[in-house]
Amino acid sequence: MFIGEYKHSLDEKGRVIVPSKYREKLGEIFILTKGLDGCLFIYPLSEWNLFEQKLKQLPLTNTNARKFVRFFLSGATECNTDKQGRILIPNHLRVYSEIEKDIVFIGMSNRIEVWSINKWNSYNEEEFSAELIAEQMEELGI
Repeated sequence: MFIGEYKHSLDEKGRVIVPSKYREKLGEIFILTKGLDGCLFIYPLSEWNLFEQKLKQLPLTNTNARKFVRFFLSGATECNTDKQGRILIPNHLRVYSEIEKDIVFIGMSNRIEVWSINKWNSYNEEEFSAELIAEQMEELGI
């Protein structure tokens, strides 16, 4: 399970150190792709395979389903860390997520979110009502 928040910075080549607490759980090969809310998602291969199976079950005849699948798969790339524990974030994913230098890794149970520090700070400054969200989660059975 991935939890916690870790801050790191990109180097001049677009590489960033993956937090050591996450590296072992990710395994040797993992998937980096576009995420929701303007961040990136990192999935261990086992979790990616489960997610990909769900994507495959979406109806090909549904326009929104095709867009959803395209969104995640078109930006996806296999990753592994180098000897220093770094990954290269491809340029198209840096552009999508507006990552320039400072990054925040957020543990989200079965995946990791990678945020531009500016986007993460803006997201956290938005008005947040735990009670309202809790009510909406109740509708989902949580």
